[in-house]
Amino acid sequence: SQSPAAMLGIAAMRMWTEPVVAVSQLASAFCDTGLLMVVKNYYNQTNPTSPSHALQDAQQKAVSNFYIIYNLVLGLSPLASAYGLSKLGDKVHRKIPICFPLFGYLVSKSLLLLLILLNWPIEVMYGAAAFNGLTGGFTTLWAGIMALGSLGSSVSKRSLRLIVIELVYGLAGFLGSMASGYLFVGFSNRYREGTVLVGCSIACYAFCLLYSIFVLKVPKTAASHPAKAKSTGDSGNQLPDSAGASEKSSSSESINLAPVSPSKFTIVLLFAGAILYDLAVVGAMNVLPLFLLREPLSWSPVEIGYGNAAGYVIFITSFLGVFVFSKYFRDTTMIMIGMASFSTGILIMAFVQWTFLFYIARAVMLFALIPLPTIRSMLSKHVEGSSYGKVFVLLQLSLVITGVATSTIYNKIYQSTLNWYSGFCFILSFLFGCLSLLPL
Repeated sequence: SQSPAAMLGIAAMRMWTEPVVAVSQLASAFCDTGLLMVVKNYYNQTNPTSPSHALQDAQQKAVSNFYIIYNLVLGLSPLASAYGLSKLGDKVHRKIPICFPLFGYLVSKSLLLLLILLNWPIEVMYGAAAFNGLTGGFTTLWAGIMALGSLGSSVSKRSLRLIVIELVYGLAGFLGSMASGYLFVGFSNRYREGTVLVGCSIACYAFCLLYSIFVLKVPKTAASHPAKAKSTGDSGNQLPDSAGASEKSSSSESINLAPVSPSKFTIVLLFAGAILYDLAVVGAMNVLPLFLLREPLSWSPVEIGYGNAAGYVIFITSFLGVFVFSKYFRDTTMIMIGMASFSTGILIMAFVQWTFLFYIARAVMLFALIPLPTIRSMLSKHVEGSSYGKVFVLLQLSLVITGVATSTIYNKIYQSTLNWYSGFCFILSFLFGCLSLLPL
């Protein structure tokens, strides 16, 4: 029989959301590359007789228009369900905003596989995006994971806890992106291009759903109202770290770090900074794949995979940044360092003409991930634990609405500036990145 310590260790491991984060992001990285190449190949076949240069421009606009509609549907459809699912998560069960979106991912990626196998029209993916969004999508899934991460951490280490989750997300994305190009082309002699890649993605989402239902355990809080707990002298609302601290130190931490009264002005500033920064990041990242497909870079699926993997390296460097900076700087200072890092890197990206310069721009963005998880950590310190799900999903919905509008506008700007200056969108992102510093 197992010792009590071993049983406690297993119980603590079951509270980790990292397996869901890692495997679902692996699946997402597979599908990102797979969908881009499937869409590109689809529009190649619809314009087979056009001259090569004209074909490239027509293909760029067709792929861009597809992603405008696809991102609109994917971004707006969660508005109908995200808040309701997160509220159910707060009131009924914390797994609801995790399991529903995973089911939606599983079905939507299955539709992509059927599209490849049965030669369905590419418009099927609009329906897949709608189903994905109506079951919560990434908006609800990420808010649910952040809520569990916040519940299972002490206030003093929450920024580090949330950036660890982001680190796992990034490492999985890095590995998935590195492998995705090879999986896409590696089995094309025996299967249709993309079949194995999308099949692996579906298997990963199935694992995540089963793990979330049968294995994942929700951290328990002793008090749902910090003010009440504080007035009665009960420190149970602060969960100890899994490593286990002494009773004295835990009690001291709870007294010193009890949640403060919500400051609406602070919350508004945090939301404003997050929205402006997300506008800069989403706009640039939406046109980046199109930028890489056309001249002067004209990347292949394998090179696209490498490029995506380079983007995920910032999850490691941002984690190291929070680990070090949190010892010396305030949260707001860390956020501003991250915003400045992204803004500088994206300005360099506007002038990329050669592959090596792309990787230099990515290297300058080494702290670009710090702002959003640190903002979430700051928000969690201004609200009660029973409201984490609602607050996080409201932030996520704000980011999604911003992202949808930004994606549409940036794609149209990219189309308009394609033959004039293809890096113009990155200059816009640099300006918005600088503006996001002002609320902080």
